[in-house]
Amino acid sequence: MLISLLRRAAIDLTPLRTSRDYRLVFSAAGISSFGSFITYVTLPYQVYQLTGDPLLVGLIGVCELVPLLVMAFVGGALADYLDRRLLVLGGEIGFTVLCGVLLVNSLGHQPQLWLLYLVAALTAALDGLQRPAMEGLTPRIVAPDQIPAASALNSLRMQLAQLGGPGLAGILIATVDLAWVYAFDLATFAVSLVCLALVRAVPPPPAADRPSLRSVVTGLRYARSRPELLGTYLVDINAMFFGMPQALYPFMAEKLGGPSVLGLLYAAPAVGSMVATLGSGWTARVHRHGLMVVLAAGAWGLAILVVGLVDSLWLVLLFLALAGAADMVSGLFRMIIWNQTIPDHLRGRLAGIEMLSYSTGPLLGQLRSGLAARWIGVNGSIVSGGVLCVVGTVALAALLPAFVRYDGRSGLARKQAEDAAWAASAADRAPTGGADRAPTGGADRAPA
Repeated sequence: MLISLLRRAAIDLTPLRTSRDYRLVFSAAGISSFGSFITYVTLPYQVYQLTGDPLLVGLIGVCELVPLLVMAFVGGALADYLDRRLLVLGGEIGFTVLCGVLLVNSLGHQPQLWLLYLVAALTAALDGLQRPAMEGLTPRIVAPDQIPAASALNSLRMQLAQLGGPGLAGILIATVDLAWVYAFDLATFAVSLVCLALVRAVPPPPAADRPSLRSVVTGLRYARSRPELLGTYLVDINAMFFGMPQALYPFMAEKLGGPSVLGLLYAAPAVGSMVATLGSGWTARVHRHGLMVVLAAGAWGLAILVVGLVDSLWLVLLFLALAGAADMVSGLFRMIIWNQTIPDHLRGRLAGIEMLSYSTGPLLGQLRSGLAARWIGVNGSIVSGGVLCVVGTVALAALLPAFVRYDGRSGLARKQAEDAAWAASAADRAPTGGADRAPTGGADRAPA
């Protein structure tokens, strides 16, 4: 009986076994994310090292927010019109160049603070271009019934990177020059670029909408018309805006043990997330997806509140891990809602909106936590954020009853009907939707 229960709860590896392209994308994104999380920890630490000011560390989020707000819409529109694989590959090349800039800057006698902010902004812009295409790849390279399993695997991939990357970053920061830390990230891009180059072309849907302001507005109107989508966006923004304390990690580490503790603080939520992901087999049998997002967001806020109340390193790490587990449960159900219910011809644009929802909250949350820490201290900032996260989650649940009642089975049926209707009318739209489109450079790639 116990073995049977464990098998039912264990993560489903079917997409990795059945899809060659998914294996390549999984590998590329995994190794790239591992290196990027090293830089994700190192860049704010370098700002902290140069300034010692929590507000200036939090301002990294502001630098990232503005280009992200613009480029997520552009990236979403392009992902519905061009070969998504090429967009992902192009973004990866851009990230490689920016990592090289950080390496060169760190080698200088006096690293330039403004350059760190500039690279953060450009990285966010590239992420806005690449991420919608990456998110839009999943429904195209795995079967519809494998979406929950692929969502869990994507989360596991991210958590492995989030766990290993910051942990290694903490060790490297404490033992070697920052230039070597950036050099390690740069080396990981060589592997990801090879894997992405081997992925077969992923052409756009038939009669795809040309990138334009009108196409972006179409995506926004569709998102607004779906209360279950609005719920995923608003609940997560609320949770991350009030309950994201990452900008304070360098200051927490100073009180809890020094730079070597920094990597543990970043890695602790990933430990909880990984545990939740490895035991995610049960998610395929739960259909009240909206309710699960609400419950998980409330649990995240409660765990963050406790983080601000305790002063023991191990208790801080424990509750950060519990927060990470709650956030992962929320993320899994949000990804299932997005990938199982959004029609393919809108997937890129909606992925851009999704990216804003799960990116703006943490970025603005860094600024909020930094400002609050100036006024009421580090612990006060964390506690108040946890309280407001819980209050906001309860309020949103009351305002969005359709989201709380949402059943995933009806969402999947709706997607299948919308995809069929789009395919049936594609021939009529093709002459104006894409006949004059320039080649994407990958549509005629021979299968490997």
